[in-house]
Amino acid sequence: MASISQSPHKQIIYWLLVGCFLIYVMVVVGCLTRLTHSGLSITDWSFMGSIPPLNENMWLERFAKYQQSPEFQKVNFEMTLEEFKPIFLWEYIHRMIGRTMMYVFAFGFIYFLLKKKIKKSMWPGFVLLFFMGAMQAVIGWWMVYSGLQKQPAVSHYRLAAHLMSAFILFAFTFWFALRLIYPKEEAEETDGKKIKSLTFLFFIVLIIQIIYGAFTAGYAEGDNTKIRPGHIFNTWPKMGNDWIPEQVYMKEGVLENILENPSGIQFMHRTIALLIVVLICMLWYKSNKLSLNKQQTLGINLLIFGVTIQFILGVLTLLYNVPVIMGTLHQTGAFFLFSISIYLIYHLSNKKPSI
Repeated sequence: MASISQSPHKQIIYWLLVGCFLIYVMVVVGCLTRLTHSGLSITDWSFMGSIPPLNENMWLERFAKYQQSPEFQKVNFEMTLEEFKPIFLWEYIHRMIGRTMMYVFAFGFIYFLLKKKIKKSMWPGFVLLFFMGAMQAVIGWWMVYSGLQKQPAVSHYRLAAHLMSAFILFAFTFWFALRLIYPKEEAEETDGKKIKSLTFLFFIVLIIQIIYGAFTAGYAEGDNTKIRPGHIFNTWPKMGNDWIPEQVYMKEGVLENILENPSGIQFMHRTIALLIVVLICMLWYKSNKLSLNKQQTLGINLLIFGVTIQFILGVLTLLYNVPVIMGTLHQTGAFFLFSISIYLIYHLSNKKPSI
């Protein structure tokens, strides 16, 4: 079994894992920011960040800027300064975690560069890592900016892009760490290749489901009622009194119904969840007949438990009309399944090179 403490790259591994943890924290706080409707409370953007309000005058200055935004003028026009402070702090904390992550990666890279611990083979990976980190910040502001114009609502497309950019950044960082923890030359031959395609299919469907999770949490384009897809049809297993209500296909085209119709988006999110359950049952059944190593077996078992818990959380989140705690736990569950899928795919791909 691989041991980080015995690896010649243990410092880099710990550094990458700290980065993975910070990305996870950023995703969770981002979820809390969205569920508390705090994402549009800071109306400007600074690459290096800024200090939070430290006195009443600084708070009044921040509140005055927010009062010029469409969200205050059209939605929160009765909001007081005391009500503004919590939503400002959630968004501020979210941004500061992103900047902390930037400093951790930047200073860590400089340290390892000076200590000559970075091999030439690692350079392409590090360049891509920093590019994706920078893009995550840019996409975040691009998303917020869409809600600071005429309509006080963030595009669900931009929300999904921001979420997936964080997941992709995590995936690359975690994969980089796994390569250092479990070198290919130490891998053992197993029957894992027989479920590799099915696992990859599960992963692709999971990514689509995560995207639809973001769609469900946002506002559909052109939805004048500004109702989030997650806040309608709070019943299960039926949507209201029907399995497929008329609202699901009320728009003209198929793509418009599944991408911009709130009812259609929720229907897709429900349907893909059932597909994930079917796929994990297939994976469970096939893996029981194979000879797998400890890491592969662990990955399968964690996915089975994870999907079970995530499905239950999804139903409860829907039935209780997306409370903050359940919504956050549901997104955490998605992050967990995403992480374990990467872990399993790596170990299904990680085999000794042929001689």
